[in-house]
Amino acid sequence: MNKLDMLESQSVFILREAYKSFKNIGMLWSIGKDSTVLLWLAKKAFFGHVPFELIHIDTHYKIPEMIAYRDWLAKDLKLRLVVGQNKAALAAKRSFPEGLDRISCCQELKTLALKETLDGTGTRRVYDPKRDDWEEVEHADPYHAVIVGARSDEEGSRSKERVFSARDEKSEWDASTQPPELWNLYKTEFAPKTHVRVHPLLEWTELNIWEYIDREQIPTIPLYYNQGDNTRYRSLGCYPCTSPVESEARNPKEIIEELLSGKFRNIAERSGRAQDLDGGGTLETLRKAGYM
Repeated sequence: MNKLDMLESQSVFILREAYKSFKNIGMLWSIGKDSTVLLWLAKKAFFGHVPFELIHIDTHYKIPEMIAYRDWLAKDLKLRLVVGQNKAALAAKRSFPEGLDRISCCQELKTLALKETLDGTGTRRVYDPKRDDWEEVEHADPYHAVIVGARSDEEGSRSKERVFSARDEKSEWDASTQPPELWNLYKTEFAPKTHVRVHPLLEWTELNIWEYIDREQIPTIPLYYNQGDNTRYRSLGCYPCTSPVESEARNPKEIIEELLSGKFRNIAERSGRAQDLDGGGTLETLRKAGYM
């Protein structure tokens, strides 16, 4: 069994354990490479079926191609998709493009929107593949756990995570209280009102992700590839705060070669995400408050 096979097997096991352990569970889907690999693994884990809702937090400022790709793939794969959005903040113009600082904008449009979507206090816009239509749902049941495509190598605060990571009833995170996970033994029973984030990709690296995408021929959004201007996105986010990197890579194989060459050895994967720089180079402040 090679490295990718071991990672795949471990992730499939975690997905099945999570589905078995929590009554109401969903999976965050950002349309990025990691959560798209996670979606592929979920289909493998459950024999072609995705037995939980996908959750997307729409800040209103995502790169437009991301939203078009999201809607197309949900319809093509017949996925039940839940979209959350902080409409009150957008209506009040509490965002970076309207003058708010980037960290506060993330807190409003990502963290708060996520928390209200997960706990059911926010309105959910839901795509039902059976009816091929959208509807708005209010006062929905809260999610007891949510599956997330975070990787420990991606950003400093994520290296402190556990596979089954407890949050309090406000979705707030304290890294010092996380249970040990020795010998791949996971704690899946938590006190009432605990919200749990599940991280099946925690041990994967950026290189592993692209090697798996190449091996499995997983469809990914074209923004990750050079479209002729010698740039591509290495990490996807909101267009006012996300910049592409210089790259000639036009497909997964060329991205793998680029990563193996050491071109990005001293350049963080999220270096194009301006909010990370404003947060002191990490997402820890946002993640403590409930961010992904």
